[in-house]
Amino acid sequence: MRYTIPDYYFGFKCTADQCEDTCCAGWQIGIDETSAQRYWKEKGPFRRTLRKNINFHGSVFRQQPDGSCAFLREDGLCEMVLQMGEEALCRTCHYYPRHIEEFENEREITLSVSCPEVAKLLMNRRMPVHFLHKKDEKEEIYPDYDPIFFDQLQEAREVMIQILQNRSLPASVRALLILGLAHDMQLRFNGGSFFTCQQLYSRYQSREAASYASEWLKGKEKNACQAVREENQQEVHVAAVCFAQLYELEHLRSDWEMVLREAESLLFKEVSENDRDSYRWISKEFGAYIMTEYPDWEIQKEQLLVYFISTYFCGAVYDGHIYSKVRMAVLCVWYIEELLKARWLRNEKFLDTEEVCEIVYRFSREIEHSDQNLEAAEKIPIPFP
Repeated sequence: MRYTIPDYYFGFKCTADQCEDTCCAGWQIGIDETSAQRYWKEKGPFRRTLRKNINFHGSVFRQQPDGSCAFLREDGLCEMVLQMGEEALCRTCHYYPRHIEEFENEREITLSVSCPEVAKLLMNRRMPVHFLHKKDEKEEIYPDYDPIFFDQLQEAREVMIQILQNRSLPASVRALLILGLAHDMQLRFNGGSFFTCQQLYSRYQSREAASYASEWLKGKEKNACQAVREENQQEVHVAAVCFAQLYELEHLRSDWEMVLREAESLLFKEVSENDRDSYRWISKEFGAYIMTEYPDWEIQKEQLLVYFISTYFCGAVYDGHIYSKVRMAVLCVWYIEELLKARWLRNEKFLDTEEVCEIVYRFSREIEHSDQNLEAAEKIPIPFP
């Protein structure tokens, strides 16, 4: 078995009751079978509380009216840990914020940015992320699993991460390059010629590809400035429709819709004849602010793209959805940036790393802690080619 972790993995430390938020609220926590059996067989004085606060039929902890775990105390500590010790934690609680992707003879372990401390760890990091590997003698064979396809996906992912970490290019250009690469890979996979993707890797890492992507983005921006009102409205409409897709997803926190509606009202408000490009000007002014006042966002954007690609891309070995995995990664970062624009406006055009970390972990909690939302996010069209 080979284990893979990001190089900042051991930099994480849980702050427990000192955390600005809690991982014990906002979603139902599933209980693994071994832990459920232990809770059911508990003979001590805590048995009555366990029976009351666990749904054994559904293998989940019950929730309080505010959506928090029934064992979460007002001081932010876990009643179960206090009564039974940390060894009593179920697998989910024990491992969080560690996220494990399982493949045949492979375990890829990441730290989820849905945890505020992990979001801070990654968003405050300046160096490119690297990945560490370790092997042991364990073996696990999966039926109907294509190890050759997985190896090819791993190679492609390495190329994408190399592209994303090429800081000589703007992050937007890098995102466009991996989208193009994934699109062409999907065509070859669908056509039964995935083994020829090696030709694509060097092409998308070339200066010519970077120049083409850069010029395409510049041309798009120039054309947008010269576009007639109807075309402007159409592009804003596409962005607004894409943003509105967030309402259709499962909401895990009760206040998430309020966050979305505030952002939507700030970004896509009704505009007058004299302010016809409101969303455009917001985006343009935000871009200028980022370049001069908050250049860290370029690095943070890279770290997020690498995070989503490294976590989810190789999952295509199970469904063949190569392009969808990359599109979802780029889309998630686009959503985060839109929410940051709105926060920047609300803060009278000011942004700092604390605000970025909050938006990142709150968005991640809503998307990454729902299989339903992850699946839906792969199907949402992005508001750009």
